[in-house]
Amino acid sequence: MSNLETTYLGLKLKTPIIAAASSISSQIDRIQQAEKAGAGALVIRSLFEEQILQEALKFEEDLAVGSESFAEALSYFPNIEFGDAGEHLMWIRKTREAVDFPLIASLNAYSPGTWVKYAHKLEETGVDALELNPYAVAVNPKMSGADIEKTLYDVVKAVVNEVKIPVSVKLSPYFTSLMNVAGELEGLGVSGLVLFNRFLQPDIDADKETVTSKMTYSNPYESLLPLRWVALMSNTLRLDLAHNTGIHTGKDAARALLAGASVVQVASVLYRQGIPYLSTMLHDLEAWMEERGYSKIEDFRGKLSAQEVDDPFTYERAQYVNLLLDQK
Repeated sequence: MSNLETTYLGLKLKTPIIAAASSISSQIDRIQQAEKAGAGALVIRSLFEEQILQEALKFEEDLAVGSESFAEALSYFPNIEFGDAGEHLMWIRKTREAVDFPLIASLNAYSPGTWVKYAHKLEETGVDALELNPYAVAVNPKMSGADIEKTLYDVVKAVVNEVKIPVSVKLSPYFTSLMNVAGELEGLGVSGLVLFNRFLQPDIDADKETVTSKMTYSNPYESLLPLRWVALMSNTLRLDLAHNTGIHTGKDAARALLAGASVVQVASVLYRQGIPYLSTMLHDLEAWMEERGYSKIEDFRGKLSAQEVDDPFTYERAQYVNLLLDQK
């Protein structure tokens, strides 16, 4: 039997398949199901700054109830405590008590102070690591690419200096010089990168003339972009790399590990196939390893990274040139 153990962000994992941040982690019994099915770890659904602001607004509205009745109304304000996203934090604490495998918190914010404050609060829940999810669309025409990168670096530096647990960053693939950004983040003390953040796009309903949005699941083709960058980064940087998006089978996981990924993150396939499907993916990965005589993941991790293949140009322009020239 092959050994599927691995490490990610300094954590020991029983398997290299991680349940990605999603609504699957909104119930403790589902998280327990993922652990039972063999997930090496789980990323808890993100705490969003919008949730924090919504709680603050609700608190202010509750305090205002009856305040206009008469002057003494202030003396009978409802007994409410604004817990700074306390419900989310309390739920994570309960989850930590209910499972043994590593839990990784996820935070998405846009105010510098919020990143730091809630990174610390998430750490206090007992999670093993923190994934920063800087999901934002740059729409300010006066903000340059360098400005965007500096904002990211400032946030990451502040968070890394605030918490003691390992920190990873879920990157967008749209930076002008992705390798440079990755190197800068490594220098700031980040332990790992998640490649990539999958941006969900709004749509327009032409019949109703309204803007719409819906959840769309990933497909295996989407794995190719992170696969390329995992292969390019894996032996160039010391960071752990998590391949995210488009992983639907055990063989998909093998491809990512061959490129040099430490782990893969999955979500869409769990919605489609159910959480127990994790065990099928792990069985298929193990069968693939045994067929090739690999007893552990380190026997083949990074075997097809850019530094290990005969022609590293393969991951840059070679495929593009060859495919176009071969067209009849």
